[in-house]
Amino acid sequence: MAFSDDLLEHGSHVWEAQLEHPFVVELAEGILDEDAFEHWVKQDYRYLLDYARLFSIAGGKARDEATMTHLLGVAHQVLDHEMELHREFAADYGISVDELEGVEKAPTCIAYTSFLVRTAHEGSIAEIAGALYPCMQGYLDVAEHMADIATEEHRYTPFIETYTSDEFREATDWCREFVDRCGERYPGEHEAMREAFLTSAKLEYRFWEMAYTREGWAL
Repeated sequence: MAFSDDLLEHGSHVWEAQLEHPFVVELAEGILDEDAFEHWVKQDYRYLLDYARLFSIAGGKARDEATMTHLLGVAHQVLDHEMELHREFAADYGISVDELEGVEKAPTCIAYTSFLVRTAHEGSIAEIAGALYPCMQGYLDVAEHMADIATEEHRYTPFIETYTSDEFREATDWCREFVDRCGERYPGEHEAMREAFLTSAKLEYRFWEMAYTREGWAL
């Protein structure tokens, strides 16, 4: 079994919970409350900055030129392309770039991004691979599930199309291969990779919940 499949099996209960989450199901059906989607856009915009940092730091820890080049390229892609998509999503809801950049992270967003950045700085390249994998593979799997549910085009169709695109599939394929290479190269890191993977997976689920409930600070 490829180690990426081992990780997915390890986190299968979290994967199933994500697919059944009302944010995911209602977005697929086109009936998700706009306020929930706006909250996701704002929080995910702030998340992506730290996701790019994760790839940048991972690139600096890579031992071969090809892996370093690709990881740093992903960081640039997130900053140059995916964040621009979020700015476009935001513009559709009248949210300015200044407003996006000034958003306060919700508690779950802080928990997730803090975990990623700490893992990037303190963890091995194998742990980093485990931590970054749930976001990419998770979004592809969730979006494919949404595409299966959706019966017609609606206001959230661009979201589904973004995360089922050929470009995103290729990025996820590379990420899966990266995890497999790390799993093969560092067998002593398997448990640390599983732990990092499962923590990120649980926080992915909590991110949907955060957006759906419009989580913020009580004080």
